[in-house]
Amino acid sequence: MEATVEARLPQKLTNKGQATRARILEHAAELIYSKGVHATNNEQLRRAAGISGSQLNHYFPTKESLVLAVIEWQAERVLTFHRSERFANFESLDSLREWAGFYIAYERSYQEGCSLGSLASEVIKTDLDVHTELANAFEQWRDIFRAGLERMQSRGRVSVEADPTRLAHLLLSAFQGGMLLAQVARDITPLKDALWVAIDYVQTFATSTGGGSPDEPTEARRW
Repeated sequence: MEATVEARLPQKLTNKGQATRARILEHAAELIYSKGVHATNNEQLRRAAGISGSQLNHYFPTKESLVLAVIEWQAERVLTFHRSERFANFESLDSLREWAGFYIAYERSYQEGCSLGSLASEVIKTDLDVHTELANAFEQWRDIFRAGLERMQSRGRVSVEADPTRLAHLLLSAFQGGMLLAQVARDITPLKDALWVAIDYVQTFATSTGGGSPDEPTEARRW
């Protein structure tokens, strides 16, 4: 798959076509994660996804079109999860703790890492023209936190002195950095420490009506 500047425009697919495309993307994401972008080739992908060369070329005629689609696919998975009702739109400090607790309690976090972060670390080293799409994916993720913090602010739960954009960057950076260190150490502790310290800092802006338990000792919140 040769990289080109052109990427195929999305086509309207049948249900079967959508399923085939999704299967290709899932296996492509796994291969890129385990082998890297340059080491992932057509033959490996055809074998893993159980497709023919013509099918692969039909859906993804260039390596760039495939990588762009993988970025979009991985980003959509992450963003959909964070936009779910599970975290109540991040409208309270408790919802931030619930988010942190989910990843800390997930026993494979330090083994699997962040799917989008891992993909970004691989793709960013290539000469493929996909940096804009990667940046956009992380901006959308950041904006989920920012929107939640802005709602906390508008409801008087967080001080007007807080900067939602900066705090959102802090949360996302703590997650990405903590996850990387946890993978290296094969221990969840770096992620746990990074997330709790970041959320504790956000809590310094909480008002007396904030969404959480500002007077509760930090250790009591560490599940």
